[in-house]
Amino acid sequence: MVTSDVVVVGGGLLGVSAAYHLASAGASVLLLERDQLGLHASGQNAGSLHFQLEYRMFEHGTAQAEHNARALPLHVDAARAWGELEDRLGTSAGVARTGGLMLAETREQVRALELKAELETGYGLPVELLDGEALRTAAPYLSRRVIAAALCRAEGKADPRRVTHAYALAARRHGAVVRTGASVVGLRRRSGGWRISVADPAGGRPEEITAGQVLIAAGVWTGEVAQLADVRLPVVPVALTMSVTERARPIISHLVQHAGRRLSMKQTAEGNVLIGGGWPSRLIAHDGRVDLSASPRPRLDSIRGNAAAALVAPEVAPLRLLRVWTGTTSLLPDQMPLLGEIPRRPGLYAATGGSAFTLGPTYARLLARLMKGERPDLPVADYGPARFGHLTFA
Repeated sequence: MVTSDVVVVGGGLLGVSAAYHLASAGASVLLLERDQLGLHASGQNAGSLHFQLEYRMFEHGTAQAEHNARALPLHVDAARAWGELEDRLGTSAGVARTGGLMLAETREQVRALELKAELETGYGLPVELLDGEALRTAAPYLSRRVIAAALCRAEGKADPRRVTHAYALAARRHGAVVRTGASVVGLRRRSGGWRISVADPAGGRPEEITAGQVLIAAGVWTGEVAQLADVRLPVVPVALTMSVTERARPIISHLVQHAGRRLSMKQTAEGNVLIGGGWPSRLIAHDGRVDLSASPRPRLDSIRGNAAAALVAPEVAPLRLLRVWTGTTSLLPDQMPLLGEIPRRPGLYAATGGSAFTLGPTYARLLARLMKGERPDLPVADYGPARFGHLTFA
């Protein structure tokens, strides 16, 4: 029987970065991924590094904004972590931080930006409000309809696949074992530790693995894996749509978001414009049960709406869309991160939700400290699974 100090379930950015931090601290780590590394949310997103509060975090007013602002210490830390990431891992991960703009086209949206910026600067995230000539100088590519913007100079983009595999290589260098095609089908508390059952691809008896600690970092499958340990976590799968245009000359020099609608837009080094920002696609269901392994179906209204939102940069209008794709991400009902040890399950940890790609390196570092029995250098109680403990009766 294989034995490890820690088993990490999930091979996306969060799982491999946690494996890296744990292995570099001296733990024996086994990472189990049901498919291939970075195949799902970590490889399907557009790689935005958005440290400002996203539109979904304040679109319903002040109370929601103040609630979601409690995660801003993680955003501030993540801005630092991404700045150090390539030096830490010793390789390029496509990180480019040219700044991010959140746009306003109405006075109401300007007031939302002002509230958002006040919250962000109060938590230590540097955000500047631009209007008039300062805005035109910083972003001459924007429509004249845009009357103000919030600028965070730390924002930008990264290559999701490169960064995930860079972390995996670094974890392996520190002794972590990474296994793909390893689907977890059992998770039971045994003798002060955990027994993990991994399916045999040939249909035989599952392989049994023991570990002192288990981290569930399985994205949209986090709730399903937790159920194997008789734990209920309300992880909600969300299906999203993204588009990419043909190559063009350099137009957009920032990560662009909007204070009044869903939009996330940036231009790659090759000239393609990536357009997303939370427009929905349709989850696939069979017999009333969502199939999380199936790619969601795109929605024409989302493609059209997302393209229309991108016209805040008028030079994008004539560009042809080359590809539209869909992906899934996970949210919690309160839109906050899920991060920490599960109540009444000693040694069982979970992490997902929030802005999991942007915040992944910070989640991983904090989890490693928690799992080593050290005090985290940021407060994490607001993000812990304990807030959903009432859903688990046993």
